[in-house]
Amino acid sequence: MPESPLDAKLSTALGGRTAAAMKKGLGLETVGDLLSHYPRRYEKHGELTAVDELPTDENVTIVAQVLGSSERSMKARSGSILEVRISDGTGILTLTFFNQRFRKNELITGARGIFAGKVTDYRGTRQLTHPTYELFPPDTERSADEAMAWAEAPLPIYAATSSVASWQIQKALAVVLDSIGILDDPVPESVRLSRTLLDYSRAIELIHRPVKDADWGRARKALKFQEAFLLQAALLEQRAIVRLQLAEPRIPEPGGLLERFDAVMPFTLTGDQERVGAAIANDLAAAVPMNRLVQGEVGSGKTLVALRGMLAVAESGGQSALLAPTEVLAGQHLRSIVKTLGPDLAATLMPTLITGQMPAAVRRRAMLAAVTGQARIVVGTHALLSESVGFFDLGLIVVDEQHRFGVEQRETLRRKGQNPPHVLVLTATPIPRTVAMTVFGDLDVSTIAELPVGRIPIVSHVVPLAEKPGWIDRVWQRVAEEVAVGRQAFIVCPAIDSTLSTEEELELPEDEASAAEDVAAPRANVTDVLAELQAHPTLSLLRIEILHGRMPSETKDAVMRAFAGGEIDVLVATTVIEVGVDVPNASAMVILDADRFGVSQLHQLRGRVGRGMVPGLCLMVTRAVPETLARARVEAVAATLDGFELAEKDLELRREGDVLGRSQSGGRSSLRVLRVAKDGPLIAEARSIAAEILQSDPLLSRHPLMKAALARRLDEASRDFLAKN
Repeated sequence: MPESPLDAKLSTALGGRTAAAMKKGLGLETVGDLLSHYPRRYEKHGELTAVDELPTDENVTIVAQVLGSSERSMKARSGSILEVRISDGTGILTLTFFNQRFRKNELITGARGIFAGKVTDYRGTRQLTHPTYELFPPDTERSADEAMAWAEAPLPIYAATSSVASWQIQKALAVVLDSIGILDDPVPESVRLSRTLLDYSRAIELIHRPVKDADWGRARKALKFQEAFLLQAALLEQRAIVRLQLAEPRIPEPGGLLERFDAVMPFTLTGDQERVGAAIANDLAAAVPMNRLVQGEVGSGKTLVALRGMLAVAESGGQSALLAPTEVLAGQHLRSIVKTLGPDLAATLMPTLITGQMPAAVRRRAMLAAVTGQARIVVGTHALLSESVGFFDLGLIVVDEQHRFGVEQRETLRRKGQNPPHVLVLTATPIPRTVAMTVFGDLDVSTIAELPVGRIPIVSHVVPLAEKPGWIDRVWQRVAEEVAVGRQAFIVCPAIDSTLSTEEELELPEDEASAAEDVAAPRANVTDVLAELQAHPTLSLLRIEILHGRMPSETKDAVMRAFAGGEIDVLVATTVIEVGVDVPNASAMVILDADRFGVSQLHQLRGRVGRGMVPGLCLMVTRAVPETLARARVEAVAATLDGFELAEKDLELRREGDVLGRSQSGGRSSLRVLRVAKDGPLIAEARSIAAEILQSDPLLSRHPLMKAALARRLDEASRDFLAKN
């Protein structure tokens, strides 16, 4: 198949200098990259207005003639300012351009055209800064109707940088669009016609050069479907590839380890746990690798379901590796597994811990147990990824809190198996269906929503210090009351000390970093809060300790052991306790500066209390004022315990992440016009259509344009991502 014009280098289409600027500023290298850099919004040039009637601070359009121009240097920094005077006979207006000397050759005295921009006042002179304009050919007049049509046409505004402006992108696109020719459409014609979609060429033309608003609306509709269709086809294609691999079936035997465990298990499985456990058992018994994501509410028992899968693997002599994001959590997982198994099974399976901070001699013994197969269950942190750590027969990988690990890290562990190991990914962050379908579309997804019998719901309250600053004393009083009846409390801070060093980057949406009323205000931090509590008359006699990520591993582990053992009353911590920490006697949590955390983070933190048979209390302290997004975020979490409802809310506040890249949440999305928060039905429909095509034509031999588009959409790096995800 001949190379598509979309694959042509921008250096060929635009010249080396412009192409270099596009690559450096925006990461655009090919014609396809540029054409897929869609406008972020559209504006109108403004009402056609006479110069003597121009309103300040409004977008306007005028028809005028150039009277002359002048150029001067900028005083504060290098560069020049070009000022062009224009008139329509009723008044004079100045056009101002910074570092755009070349426009002097276009805007020559006597030139006529249409000029559009926002009117500002600079030292009593009305001006348009960097206006958009279209010059009339010499000796040509533009009719009033033509001028009005130009004024009313949507003006594309592109995501730009300091080195590449929106108008430069528009100019480059005009060059490409005028020379590109007809573009092949990867969406089959029958599908396109059934949905009354524009063809690809027409959609690209109208997304960048609409004549009226309806044009770009129709273009976005077509391009959005194409994006959903190709993305789902790619995920389904990868799903099929994974199922071509061979894995060793792991089938438990009658009277074996799993049956012995179930007989003495001190828990009664919920209906969801039984259902998901059966799905995992079926996956493990198959000759293709399991690739399953299990999502569940905090405390829903995901780890217990995973442990039963580990026992099924152990019966065949296989090993399981549980990868945890922190040493605190890894250590707790090991203790919990040993306790849940009981002494007999624990002695047989020899659960072993491997972390980076272990004493050298202890770590060597643990590594020996793993590589010889003596340890059937190995729990660890990133240390498991080290080349020095090997396994005798790695049959199952369990990844806890998958969003804490990069794709490369998970693939490194997968390669330690002689045969492709089964993979089970756990997350306590509920994932909206559309995200699961879009980001994890090549995994089987199971949900555990049902909580164990007897779990008492957590009561959550917002403490609004902006209106009620005195309520902080009542917060500390409530902590003292909980401790007085024999319970324990967490106090969570967004920073470690007054230098504002955080445990990790907080999960605020990038466009909400300023949602807090004063983002520069000092954050509550572990060091200062500890000193405050130790000096507080109500709390000074309590046993208070701190926990954060900069502490040595052995110190963190010792503190968590002491807290779990009831030797500490109040633990002042950062988000290091966000996931997995299980202290049934901890009944209260105070989250200071709660508006500094994202929705999912607040929900995760809250889940650390109320895990036993005592009521849980979560007090979210915030200085954010009412009616702000920061305050709304905290109030949304306090209003419901439904993690899936909160996940939808979180999705509204955050970007979907780089779906086909290493970043999986937050930040710049690789999605172009598709938005998983809004386009769920479209994504589901596109997936269904793609599945039908791939089922009838797995190699896409009858759909060559679709096959070529998939190859282009999924470059080598993206394919690696999907293969390893």
